[in-house]
Amino acid sequence: MPDNTDPAPIRHTPVSLLIALIKAIRPKQATKNLFVFAAIIFAGRLTDQVALLQTLAAFFLFTAVSGSVYLLNDVLDIEQDKLHPKKSKRPIASGALPIPLAIVGCAALAIVGIGFGFALRPVFGVAVTAYFALQIGYCFSFKHIVLLDVFTIAIGFVLRTVAGGLATHIPISHWLILCSLQLALFLGFGKRRQELVELKENAGKHRKILDEYSLPFLDQMINVVAGVTIVCYSVYSIESESAVKHPRLWVTVPLVIFSVCRYLYLVYQKGWGGAPDEVLLKDRTLQIAIGIWLILVGIIFAFDSPTAFAGWN
Repeated sequence: MPDNTDPAPIRHTPVSLLIALIKAIRPKQATKNLFVFAAIIFAGRLTDQVALLQTLAAFFLFTAVSGSVYLLNDVLDIEQDKLHPKKSKRPIASGALPIPLAIVGCAALAIVGIGFGFALRPVFGVAVTAYFALQIGYCFSFKHIVLLDVFTIAIGFVLRTVAGGLATHIPISHWLILCSLQLALFLGFGKRRQELVELKENAGKHRKILDEYSLPFLDQMINVVAGVTIVCYSVYSIESESAVKHPRLWVTVPLVIFSVCRYLYLVYQKGWGGAPDEVLLKDRTLQIAIGIWLILVGIIFAFDSPTAFAGWN
């Protein structure tokens, strides 16, 4: 006979609610906000204490605003998340975080993030507000439109990159913006692919838009975007203003190609990719490759110039 007994109600305490709220804003996904560091990295300003503090502030403010969006999204998707093998364990879907408290947390984080964003620098506040508005559009509409769902996510990454420059008053190269867009599309299509693989015939029940995608189509999109990402970065490392000032920037290209190939390997061979931030946090090889790339970029921006090593010829 079927078991018709209701599950035992969850006992909430102040500590359990605080823990649930912290989990619901997904601290691990704060790695996505590292895009705000692109401006000072590619301007060679990592040692500039003022710019670094401004970028750190931008990072935490984006983390607050993105956390508010996660809360809203999970409230709206609570019924679908209950059908997902992993998302059903999220605080809101599982009942660990009551919906009213989630809504209050959403509003509070948005007000703090946007308000302090304008305090940091008005143009940065505009960028944060634009990001928040875009994500609201995604939660209510864009995520239900094929391709636009992935492009909306990608534009969010571009806004992070631009916002990092606005927070520090550092100009952003159009090549850097294109690289950010292509990389975000690459990760976004990879995530959609993994959702199809994990959920199989139940994919459409969890996220209706997944019925509009197929593995062959996503594989083609991933391959196209991966190639364009590598080309964009390669051209940036040779033709951009930064490349003119630091002509040996091109030596970082192999590391970018390796990292893209490594991510493809993890998606296709290991079945990862459903959450790009988790891939970064789990794969030591990818972490080492990105770490070496950061160190090499830092050395090039610190010591390389058109006249550097001229006496060696």
